[in-house]
Amino acid sequence: MRRISPRFVPLLAGALLGWSLSGLAAEPAMEKNGMLVDSKGMTLYTYDKDSDGKSACNGQCAENWPPLMADAGAKAEGEWSVVKRDDGSMQWAYDGKPLYTFVMDKKAGDVTGDGKMGVWHVAKPEAY
Repeated sequence: MRRISPRFVPLLAGALLGWSLSGLAAEPAMEKNGMLVDSKGMTLYTYDKDSDGKSACNGQCAENWPPLMADAGAKAEGEWSVVKRDDGSMQWAYDGKPLYTFVMDKKAGDVTGDGKMGVWHVAKPEAY
């Protein structure tokens, strides 16, 4: 078995870490049981009052319906896009619709926000 020189260990670790993180950054959410969920399996929702790729959910609304935040360097790809929020932060959107979780959903798979106030809906890829 060949030993790796200690001076190459940080370089190798950085390369491996960069490769694994780049795979995570490309997928802000995934589909499960016909709906979009975040990396923790929490249901994602859309808001009927959002329009033109802009979030209308700020302040108290965003406390109850936390946006699916995107890193500053996040890149749009396919149906995924990034929208700028009123506070300057970035949020993931699917087919132009900003995505949110709901504070009353306590575990992966909960959908307690679906239909709330007639304007919140589970995000489903086939619906767009």
